[in-house]
Amino acid sequence: MPEGHTIHRLAARHRELFVGDKVQAGSPQGRFAEGAALLSGSVLERTEAYGKHLLHHYAGDRTLHVHLGLYGRFSDGDGEPPEPVGQVRLRLTSDRHWLELRGPTACELLDPPEVAALRDRLGPDPLRADADPERAYGRIRRSPTALAALLLDQSVVAGTGLIFVTEALFRAGLSPEVPGRQLTPAGWDALWADLCDLMRIAERRGRIDTVRDEHLPETMGRPPRVDRHGGEVYVYRRAGQPCHRCGTAVAAGTLAGRNAYWCPTCQPGRPVTVPRGAASGSPRRPARPPAPPTSRRGD
Repeated sequence: MPEGHTIHRLAARHRELFVGDKVQAGSPQGRFAEGAALLSGSVLERTEAYGKHLLHHYAGDRTLHVHLGLYGRFSDGDGEPPEPVGQVRLRLTSDRHWLELRGPTACELLDPPEVAALRDRLGPDPLRADADPERAYGRIRRSPTALAALLLDQSVVAGTGLIFVTEALFRAGLSPEVPGRQLTPAGWDALWADLCDLMRIAERRGRIDTVRDEHLPETMGRPPRVDRHGGEVYVYRRAGQPCHRCGTAVAAGTLAGRNAYWCPTCQPGRPVTVPRGAASGSPRRPARPPAPPTSRRGD
């Protein structure tokens, strides 16, 4: 599923293509025909992203809400649109550009109270200027739930997915399993700031890069990562491979029904459930496990 930086990039792209223009809307597939008819002839006033949700705000207090889910994708172009191919849920056209949406989890029109309700059920988005990290920490500091699961909960933090959460926890030296209530205020401030930085870099580059300069392929003399997700990472989808920082084999398991990846040396803590046959995470060279600087014992 696309993480928040992708949705912010889409909001910026659609702003560039259509804001200020009168658009014509259609639904070649037919599943959004009624909504498209209501949008046709409207002027797109602004676009925004909130977490993994894309919003187009049109004149007349109509808002198009899109959640791509696992399979949704946009395409766009200049001039006349091509003949529809496949299941096109939504097509927007102006005098200069066209846009098509296929396979979303949600494509619907919302009125202002419904937009407000959507915002209210989401946590702060690290890529938004109006984000309030204290609102997220208010949930985290009282919870016995594993920190990784909390950060993946869109009602706690909006826009973060498995890659950002996995990598931010590694960079902070925190086990995915550490209870949220063990995270100190200073630890949360540092973790939030790092999430913001990582997501801004991803928004700018169009890919997720989380590796610091000293661990880049050219610095370490190692091959670059080859993965359909792209970008250089520390532990995500690197089970059994050596940690770039200490050489320990990266471990993999499941946590709250999601995949989990971590370095047992750099992220000491309670073990995550490890499926049979997964990497054990045994050290390739000795290392003294550092105490995570942003967690406290007890609770």
